[in-house]
Amino acid sequence: MSLPPLIFDAHLDLAMNAIEWNRDLTRPLAEIRQREAHLRDKPDRGSGTVCLPELRRGRVAVCVATQIARLEHDAFSPVFGWRSPAQAWAMTQAQLAWYRAMEEAGEMFAIRDRAALDAHLAGWRDADDATAARLPVGYVRSLEGADSLITLAHLERAWADGLRAIGPAHYGPGVYAQGTNTEGPFPSRGLDLLREAERLGFILDVTHLSDACFWQAMELYRGPVWASHHNARALVPHQRQLADDQFRALVARGAVVGVCLDAWMMVPGWERGKSTPAAVGVTLATLADHIDHYCQLAGNARHVGLGSDLDGAFGTEQTPVGVDSIADLQDLPAMLRARGYAAADIDGIMHGNFLRFLRGALP
Repeated sequence: MSLPPLIFDAHLDLAMNAIEWNRDLTRPLAEIRQREAHLRDKPDRGSGTVCLPELRRGRVAVCVATQIARLEHDAFSPVFGWRSPAQAWAMTQAQLAWYRAMEEAGEMFAIRDRAALDAHLAGWRDADDATAARLPVGYVRSLEGADSLITLAHLERAWADGLRAIGPAHYGPGVYAQGTNTEGPFPSRGLDLLREAERLGFILDVTHLSDACFWQAMELYRGPVWASHHNARALVPHQRQLADDQFRALVARGAVVGVCLDAWMMVPGWERGKSTPAAVGVTLATLADHIDHYCQLAGNARHVGLGSDLDGAFGTEQTPVGVDSIADLQDLPAMLRARGYAAADIDGIMHGNFLRFLRGALP
């Protein structure tokens, strides 16, 4: 009997969950849920779907794991932010310390270059369930939103510490870029950031950029580009999603786009706090619709992968019906087979496309 495919997840906020949500991600999922079931400070308390044991059970061998800390640009914004770049930087360093602790404990493995990627995958490739349960989860570290960079010298410091991807924006206006629900181009500091990131060799993540910033980045940035967690605007009309011409531009650059499991990004008309996955009928088949849309645009299946964002401040209250854990991503290959996808294409979507990209982008 063949083993289930390995999974590459291009977007998980593991350290945010560990440090800001105070979750011990080394523990079983049921225990994490039980320990926080009485809390009401976060919308996903008691309903999280991600922990390290579940990543292993789902054969998520490699992920892109973030550091994230934005600034409070508007005191009345519903999106939390820190009040100074120094505070935001300090939070990203606390998150980095957690990743280091996970490495020391053998729970995670830092991937900074191609040699480390290949060495890590060699241990996972033929691992059965019992072996996989003992293996570290590999991670490529990415900065989601650049507000925490006090100066561009901090970007070079982060590269030396192993950061390999950067998304200049998050929600709202940013120090270096305009993000989700905003308009306009890069400020001058953002243009400086693009130049420095290219010099250092970063993967540029265009996720969350305003449309104007997206097109500027595609014109100006000559280094590797991806979109870690983005669904199709043609299916869910919102600026947070990728328009068809944006996706085609990414294909022309050899990029890979990770599809996301946040329900509001999967179906139109979702109302936060009101809609439920069952009521709107969002399932993994809905995600397959976004995958199929992208593959039809590209004319092949080489530019789509997974960027689940399953721990991005939501839990089962906002995940597809049937996804109780990140390990349930293993139900996706059967759905793609039923749509006529070949085995090689399915392997590409589950892990191969992003791994091919990384082998060309990492030092």
